[in-house]
Amino acid sequence: MMTVTVVGSINIDHVIRLAQFPRPGETLTGDDYQIIAGGKGANQAVAAARAGASTRLIACVGDDALAHSLVAGFAKDGINTQAIASIREVNTGVALIQVNREGENTIALAAGANAHLTPEQLQHNTAGLACQQLLLQLEIPLATNIAAATQAKAQGATVILNPAPAQALPEELLCLVDVITPNETEAEQLTGIVVSDNKGAAQAAAALHNKGIATVIITLGARGVWLSEQGQTGQLIPGFKVNALDTTAAGDTFNGALLAALEHQQPLLNAIAFAQAGAALSVTRHGAQTSIPYRADIQAFLDAHLGRSPVNGHH
Repeated sequence: MMTVTVVGSINIDHVIRLAQFPRPGETLTGDDYQIIAGGKGANQAVAAARAGASTRLIACVGDDALAHSLVAGFAKDGINTQAIASIREVNTGVALIQVNREGENTIALAAGANAHLTPEQLQHNTAGLACQQLLLQLEIPLATNIAAATQAKAQGATVILNPAPAQALPEELLCLVDVITPNETEAEQLTGIVVSDNKGAAQAAAALHNKGIATVIITLGARGVWLSEQGQTGQLIPGFKVNALDTTAAGDTFNGALLAALEHQQPLLNAIAFAQAGAALSVTRHGAQTSIPYRADIQAFLDAHLGRSPVNGHH
């Protein structure tokens, strides 16, 4: 049985680097332009696979020229691609990404084939939902996430939701989630609580626990991660200090690496440290999937920064 199944988006990322973001009506010349495989679902599947998880991706691409090479790339990373459907007369999803000199980004999305990943389409891949961990994000129809979570949970899976991009979510989905991994913006969107410090993070986590979610992991960028488990006092887990070049896939890398570490039976704190190391490495590199590190790189980073080896459980 595949242990990690990701149901989510595949995008073609068009990335342009600029000194600063253009204002409305302004034209700026960029330093660099690249076409890179992206999409939150695909990024997280690649991150999980590269970090050592046995991974399947359930997704849709269009019938455009780049779709075949995208799927071939996922297979090369060791991802099971049998449940990636090609949708006729539709383009693969597209993201137009601008990255400024500080490594910040703005992203405009066109769903394309991702909008065709419907509950009906999911029915062709019910076997893929027999997994140990199901990872979901919000670049596909909400009804599909609910259907996937319902089916996977019925078969004993742990359901992990990365609630990005930020949007309000129905209780119908939240009540199926075991682990949620929002950033500050997403946590505020879901709870109405501003997460600018540990107190806000604790209050937002409590609100998410009240919706039935057992484990809340709020990513706080350079500050680290707020971990709150139902019935226990929350804690801040500091992150790693690195020189950020491009934050595009940091959250996706964190989520994929987290599931990979959990698949390898790591305690949650160790899995989070491993995921933080993966995310820290990713922001020192350009692009989405081009920046996602492999297990050995993450382990070497951890060994260098911690003098311990969370992935193997040693302290």
